Amino acid sequence: MVKNNKIALITGANSGIGLELTKKILSKGWEVAALNRSDFPGNDPLILQALKTRHLRIYKADLADFSSLRGALGHLKISESHIDLLFNNAGVYFNEYKYSKQKREMHFEMNTLVPYIILMELKELLVKGKIKTVINTSSNTLLVLKNLNLDTLMKPGATRFRKIIGPYAHSKLALSLWTKKIASDLWTEGIKLRSVCPGPSRTKLTTGKGLPLFMRPIRNLIFAPTSKGASRLYDAAFNFEDKATGIFINKGKETRIKFREHEELVLAKLNDIYNSEFVV
Repeated sequence: MVKNNKIALITGANSGIGLELTKKILSKGWEVAALNRSDFPGNDPLILQALKTRHLRIYKADLADFSSLRGALGHLKISESHIDLLFNNAGVYFNEYKYSKQKREMHFEMNTLVPYIILMELKELLVKGKIKTVINTSSNTLLVLKNLNLDTLMKPGATRFRKIIGPYAHSKLALSLWTKKIASDLWTEGIKLRSVCPGPSRTKLTTGKGLPLFMRPIRNLIFAPTSKGASRLYDAAFNFEDKATGIFINKGKETRIKFREHEELVLAKLNDIYNSEFVV
């Protein structure tokens, strides 16, 4: 690695919006540390060249498995000198309830909790970087919600599953709430955070049974190419003043979200899980 190199850590970098974001960052002369569960496609010239030159470095883990994630992050912290940009991009969307090895519902685990754990574990590397910016991939589905019950989100029990505006939207709301709450504390260390909706994109998350029936025939009309979503995440890192921290960005603009009264509770719960279950 070159001294003073610019490094972006991207989770879920090997497909969908994450892959387009990885290629965009690499094309700008950056290096990328990718935290993925699966391999990159083997036929993309830019990816193959970046792997060859070590401008793209892969750290593999099942992000929803604390043991696997802990090992990958430990390796990353030893191997990387600093991180300038952290894109917490990896996420899940299912058409039914699923549970992690830690016995919590997977939307909460992957979309809300894991980004917090990654931030906490990599904070020291971010402090060593120059840009010190964290972009959490959220969703504008949070704007239509009328309530938030964190206990039900983590362990829904017999609660009826709802597509899009169910656990997915609630997990993204919780993500944006903790992003807002923790921002002032991390600002004292020079770290900026923003949660960003990349917009509806044609990814694996928006195919097949995951969508309500009425949306399937018009999928290609309302869902944009993944490159557009990647550009929105990239622009969120560079098109705002440093003091714009903790904000939620939708369609390129700062957007107010409701349920601010839940910010402290969400952050406290995540911090409790992190310290009691993840930290060794």
